[in-house]
Amino acid sequence: MREYELSEEQLQRLLDAAEATPYIVVGGTEPPSAQDNADAVWQSIAREMGFVWDTVEPAPGKGQRFIVAEEAQQALAGQAERPGPEEKA
Repeated sequence: MREYELSEEQLQRLLDAAEATPYIVVGGTEPPSAQDNADAVWQSIAREMGFVWDTVEPAPGKGQRFIVAEEAQQALAGQAERPGPEEKA
C-alpha cells in the first residue's frame, strides 16, 4: 500500500459525485446512484494517479485528501504471480 494525496479538484469531484440528486423516473430507468457516481470518480482518479480504485482507504491520522491504496503496477505483478485455477479431472 502506498500513500497518495488528492488534489482539491479531485476531492471536490468525489464530494460532488457522492451527493444525492433528486430525480423523476421516466420510462422505468433510474439514473446512477450516488455510490455508482462516486465509484466512477474513484476509477477515474485511480487511472490518473496509478492505484487500484477499490483498495482505497483513508490514510491514518491525516486529512481527507490523503489516502492509501495498492499501486496499479504492484497489483498487476501480484496477479501474474498467482497460480491459475486448477483444472478439474
